[in-house]
Amino acid sequence: MPLKIYNTLTRKKEEFIPLKKGEVGMYVCGPTVYNYIHIGNARPFIIFEVVRRFLKFKGYKVKYIQNLTDIDDKMINKAKELKITVSELAEKFIQEYFIDADSLNIERADVHPRATEHIKEIIELVKGLEEKGYAYEIDGDVFFDVSKFKGYGKLSGQNIEELKEGARVEVDERKKESIDFALWKRAKEGEPSWESPWGEGRPGWHIECSAMSMKYLGKSFDIHTGGSDLIFPHHENEIAQSEAYTNQQFVRYWMHNGYLCLNNQKMSKSLGNIMKVRDISQKYKGEIIRYFILSAHYRSPFNFSEEQLQQAESSLQRLNNTIFNVKHLLKQGKFRKSKDKNDELILEKRKENEQKFIEAMDDDFNTPVALSRLFSFAREVNIYLNSPGTKNKEVLEKILKYYQELAGEILGILEDFDQEESFEQEIKKLIEEREEARKESNWVESDQIRDKLREKGILLEDTPEGVRWKRIK
Repeated sequence: MPLKIYNTLTRKKEEFIPLKKGEVGMYVCGPTVYNYIHIGNARPFIIFEVVRRFLKFKGYKVKYIQNLTDIDDKMINKAKELKITVSELAEKFIQEYFIDADSLNIERADVHPRATEHIKEIIELVKGLEEKGYAYEIDGDVFFDVSKFKGYGKLSGQNIEELKEGARVEVDERKKESIDFALWKRAKEGEPSWESPWGEGRPGWHIECSAMSMKYLGKSFDIHTGGSDLIFPHHENEIAQSEAYTNQQFVRYWMHNGYLCLNNQKMSKSLGNIMKVRDISQKYKGEIIRYFILSAHYRSPFNFSEEQLQQAESSLQRLNNTIFNVKHLLKQGKFRKSKDKNDELILEKRKENEQKFIEAMDDDFNTPVALSRLFSFAREVNIYLNSPGTKNKEVLEKILKYYQELAGEILGILEDFDQEESFEQEIKKLIEEREEARKESNWVESDQIRDKLREKGILLEDTPEGVRWKRIK
């Protein structure tokens, strides 16, 4: 089954065929670094990082760019409020962003370009648009002339005549049409500015992404992503200015995620209905938050609730218990060399579930269905682990590899079991103490230790081969 992606531009699922065989250029609209990110901001960062992971799993060489917007109106206003420079504000919240991203197991992009470090490229692009007749200057401000670009509105499906009435755009009577947008803004007192052919000024928001994406990925590239709130005007304007400049198709596949809502209302800083990643991660591990985000299809609106996070925690714990028990058996080092019918059956189930996992991801990255295959296989694994007798090492390793690749490398939700070494040592010590109590016929102490282990989520099984234990919660 070929990989299919829902393309916002064509409004249908399309087979993914990259411009260069075996290579993918991918640009993700990153944060405007004026505050801590909230869970709604994090949704696209997690989702499209999983897209990158899956593309790499499929064998593609992926060049992944995520920008950092470090100059715009929000940055300027926030810096004034805090009485610091825009540069100081940017440095602070770029670092804070990476702290939050790391807590969510979000892998770094190949390049994180900053707008202020690409002023030269931005000026070249604006100048080129002006020379081609797509831009005009008024008193140091440069605007894009939307009427000159025939394809305007093709991404969002917006009607240009309706837009001309000024809906959702800044009103400026100097512009030729209300829908014309700023490419370069004349400097205002107290604001950061750079020298340009039009005088001191700073870039408009939309031009930044065009300049940076084309610098690192070329004039035309494969995938551009972001939240659905960026379709218009941001991505619509990116297409217009980029294609006007190059006379080439800017992006092949446009991907947009649905809103994350709080009480059925879009989560946003302007509405004040946000849940910061920094606060949530104090209570829930990164893999739990990732699981929660991936439990809904990326294009669907999704409602945030504490109850759903708790459900995610519980579900992931069940999955991690199964994986932990497999790792525990491998550490014990007691194996059967030959394979029996149970071994052959579990390997068959592994192949079947892996195939269905990949099919789900090939179908426009359907992570809820992909997650279901992890649990479907876990049920089969638990049956296999609870069957009598020692296990085959190769079979256990293949079970573990299934989860390392699919849950770990692709979805990024696998628990870091290396951090559990101290926990395991504690369990072994308690089991040894219980064995000593049993030898001395101290049944009260033995039962107390068993109860203590159960409270820690450990179930003991006394077998002819000795004490076996596994995690149950």
